Order: sequence, then structure tokens, then C-alpha cells
Amino acid sequence: MRAQLKRFIEAMDENSIAIIPAAHEAVRSYDTEYKFRQDSDFWYLTGFPEPDAIAVIDPSAKKPYTLYVRPRDPLMETWFGRRQGVEGAVKNYGADKAVSIDKFEADLGKLLDGHDKLYYRFALDSALDQKILHYLSNQRQRRLKTAYPPHTIVDPTVIIGEMRLHKNAKEIEQMQIAADIAAEAHILAMKKVKPGMNEGQVESLMEAYMRDKGASGVAYNSIIGGGDNATILHYVENNMPLKDGDLILIDAGAEFEGYASDITRTFPVNGKFSPAQREVYDVVLDVQLQCIEYTKTGNTVKGRQDFSIELLTEGMKKLGLLKGKTKDLIKKKSYMKYYMHGVGHYLGLDVHDAGRYFTDQQAKNSKPFAPGMVLTVEPGLYIPPDDKTAPAKYRGIGIRIEDDVVVTKDGNLNLTSKVTKDPDEIEALMQKPARK
Repeated sequence: MRAQLKRFIEAMDENSIAIIPAAHEAVRSYDTEYKFRQDSDFWYLTGFPEPDAIAVIDPSAKKPYTLYVRPRDPLMETWFGRRQGVEGAVKNYGADKAVSIDKFEADLGKLLDGHDKLYYRFALDSALDQKILHYLSNQRQRRLKTAYPPHTIVDPTVIIGEMRLHKNAKEIEQMQIAADIAAEAHILAMKKVKPGMNEGQVESLMEAYMRDKGASGVAYNSIIGGGDNATILHYVENNMPLKDGDLILIDAGAEFEGYASDITRTFPVNGKFSPAQREVYDVVLDVQLQCIEYTKTGNTVKGRQDFSIELLTEGMKKLGLLKGKTKDLIKKKSYMKYYMHGVGHYLGLDVHDAGRYFTDQQAKNSKPFAPGMVLTVEPGLYIPPDDKTAPAKYRGIGIRIEDDVVVTKDGNLNLTSKVTKDPDEIEALMQKPARK
């Protein structure tokens, strides 16, 4: 049994049971599927890699962890790949007991009956939702004469999300590997990018490198935005030519053993920042460095966001993008014309990882930073090409700089420092012979 699952069991209320489903394969088109990716909560607790499984966790049982899995099937395995089956689920993945998934519906009643509380997340698996609701409804209509099903249903992510928010040493080690792989891919891009290349070529060389170095794939769809494409936050077409004199914004991360990295770097296609590009870049870099320093115990998530807004608003005034008193501009949210997103998010098994940002239901009290939290730090400025109110020299410039930071007892650790963001170092790196 995984350590995470033991912690989850310890956090469950007395006389409760949890049902945690795996992901299903997702249809890409007609009769083809996307490459399977396990549900993050299920993976975190079980480490079981196959679709269509269900984990049942009953702390009061002699064997508290039962895994319902697809049975071995020689014909299906010939067509679609090997399965662990019931035996493999116990032997290789630590289940106390394993049962064929086709028996789950028949077992549901005896699993639920006698428990006061059910931990289950609705809206992830509609078919399973219906089975559980149907059983509970039927039992209540019978006025509980024959069975006593749970009277309370709680979303297990209340527990799992808080667990996932605080990474242990092993998780940090996995995230460091994911970060190193992605950082090296960004360095490769800096060495290889030149005018005339296509955004898609940059995407393919980075993703091929990440797979070659052990990543299971990308952590999310890569953003490779040249020129004013960099002013589109989630630009993913990645199909335009890179022009001499433009910047390129690359937001790309690797996934390693389920854990994500998330890095953004912005640099000149021709290897040399123009004066205007450098002016905007320096503002964003200064804010990013200060926000990294802010990411430590004693500060809060919302405090960091407010800090980034204040710094970037001052930077916008310095560049001539905004005019007026900083407090008034912030109150009117004038900064959102050029900075419209958060300064960062939790990172882990999901790129935008589990965990609450506030400590109360009313979202009034911000979550304080604590050791083991991993967050991105990614301020940016995005100046539309048709913005007639902005100085002409800045129009069409989009810059974001992003690193992955672990909060520690004494401060923080930047997992992605391997890839430079210093503009002089970027220019020096891009002038090396490897660019040929």
C-alpha cells in the first residue's frame, strides 16, 4: 500500500468508505483514442496505471484497500495491450484484495451498507454516478428496512487536495527531473531558433528532446508564440513562421512519472533583443525575481498576487502604458489591459494542481505558503499589436517568464533555474555555434 493511501485512510472519518474511480480512455475521433492518462487523484493514491478501475477504501475492513480492475483477456490484450488483472493488482500494485470490475455493481450494496459516510466525487464518471445514486435512492425508497447506506456523501478531494498540495521528498525529486528535462529543452530551443523556422518546428524539436530524456510526454499543449502571437495567453496553433526582429514566447513543460514541470521563456528570434523589447523584458524579469523572493513561509497566495499587480502596474507606468496614481490604477483594474492572469498556480500531478487557495468557504482568507508547496511564478505583459494607446515601439510585444518554485522551511528552491532568463546570458547562448 502506498504511503499516500495510508495517509488518506488515516484522514477518513470513522465508519466511512471511499470510492475512487480511475479515468476512462477518451475518444479522439470515431474509433481512435487519445493516449491514456490516469486520473491524478486515483494515481496519487494507488499508482495503478490502467483505465476503468475502481478503488474501494474501507478502513474498518480486514483488507481495507480493494481494487476493481479489468480481468486478464488474451484476445483483448492481443489487440490493445497487456493488463495486470486481479493477480497483478495485488502483486504489483499493493492492493489488499482485487476483484474483476464486472462484479462491482453487484458488490455495491454490500460495500456501502453499514457506513455513515461515503467519500465520492460526482461528475467524473457519469455511469458510476448513476449506479451509486440508483442504489442509494432505492434503499431510501424502501425506508431502510433491509440496509443502512451512507447518509452523508463528501467529495474526497477535500482530503486528497490538501495532501497533494504538500509534496514529500520523493515527489520533489520527481518534479526536479521533470523540471530539468524541460529546462534542457528550452536551452535547446534557444540554441536552435533562428529566423525562417516555423513555430511547429520548435515545438517538435523540444517535445522530441523531452521524450528522448525520459519524459512520458508534454505536461500540457506547448505554447510556441512568435511575434504578436505571444500576446495570446494560450496560443497553441504553433504554425507560423518566425521572423527576424521578433520575440518568441515558449511555454512548455515535461511530464515525468505523472508530475509536471511548467516553464516559460521569452527571447529574440535573431538572438538579440531590440531596445524596446529589452525595456519590457527587464520590467517583467524584475517583477518575477521579486515574486520568487516573496514565495516563502510567512506570505500568502493572494498577497503574492497583489504584490505582482502593484509591481507590474508601476512597470506599466514606467513604460508609458498607464498613467496615474498606482493605487487608483489598481482600484480601477487598469492593469488588466496588459496583465490579466494570476502570477502563478500550484504545480504537481496536474499543471494547475489540486489544493485550495483560501482557508475558508467564503474565499476571504488566503492560504499561507508552507514547506512542500510547489508553485509557478509567471508574471507577464501583453501589449496588443493594435493598441493605439501604447507607445508604438511596444505594440505586439508579449513577454512572460515562468519558473517552478518549492517553498522550503528557510525560503524556496527554484526547480527550473537550469535554464537562464538573464537577457545577456540568453544573447550569449544564442550566439554559440550550435545555432547552425
